[in-house]
Amino acid sequence: MTGPTDSADARSEERSESDSDVDSDSGQPSDAPEDESPKGKHSTAREIAILATIALVLYYVTLTFIARPYLIPSESMEPTLHGCAGCVGDRIMVDKVTYRFSKPEPGDVVVFKGPPSWNIGYKSIRSDNTAIRWVQNALSFVGFVPPDENDLVKRVIAVGGQTVQCRADTGLTVDGKRLNEPYLDPATMMVDPNLYPCLGNQFGPVTVPPDRLWVMGDNRTHSADSRAHCDSPRTDAGEIPVQERVMCTGDPAVGTVPVENVIGKARFIAWPPSRWGGINGVNPQTDS
Repeated sequence: MTGPTDSADARSEERSESDSDVDSDSGQPSDAPEDESPKGKHSTAREIAILATIALVLYYVTLTFIARPYLIPSESMEPTLHGCAGCVGDRIMVDKVTYRFSKPEPGDVVVFKGPPSWNIGYKSIRSDNTAIRWVQNALSFVGFVPPDENDLVKRVIAVGGQTVQCRADTGLTVDGKRLNEPYLDPATMMVDPNLYPCLGNQFGPVTVPPDRLWVMGDNRTHSADSRAHCDSPRTDAGEIPVQERVMCTGDPAVGTVPVENVIGKARFIAWPPSRWGGINGVNPQTDS
């Protein structure tokens, strides 16, 4: 004869066995370890590799065809863009799409490859060590070091068909109209434009050939721009005639930049954070 207690114990054991069966069938006991099989690890590693590859490809495509960072290496565009040898220069983002559908306009700040005549005296800034040079090139691609080519950044002053010149009595003019240049800073140039309107030698007139640009740095007294590379007739001794002292009266193509050499339009300063913001692209040929 079985008593009530024995019957209760039997039912309890049956429930326990049933629960155990359920846990076993589900394959997910509460204290079971996660699946760490070699197959699972290989699958995760493969997914990570695929995602990393996709990210790198997208990044490369972006830098090559859409936008790319550039490090400002010199002071020629101060105060708009900061840069100097050995200091922390601005890192700018350059739009590589806009000029696929339009041409540079006056006031645009552009990055371009220096024409052959601008490369005289240019020396590579890369290390002779192969490994170090590879690292430098990789860092240049993402904007942490300057490019090894003669890539320059200047402001467009005049475009094809326009005539640019500078005289002490009229200042810098395009098609006979004096320019309005709020981006110039006398303190940076250490010269008062009101006293020395050309901020250097008088030059021109230069009629810019079609599909070419006349470019100048905002830091006029410290910029090797179109003025420095133009064609100026000289004496047999290699000097500009004293009675003239007017630069850039020769071949207008020599000091200008082909539109096809333009890499892109400088859009904004990406680094350092204290300098974040858009780049002033005001057209100097407008009244305000």
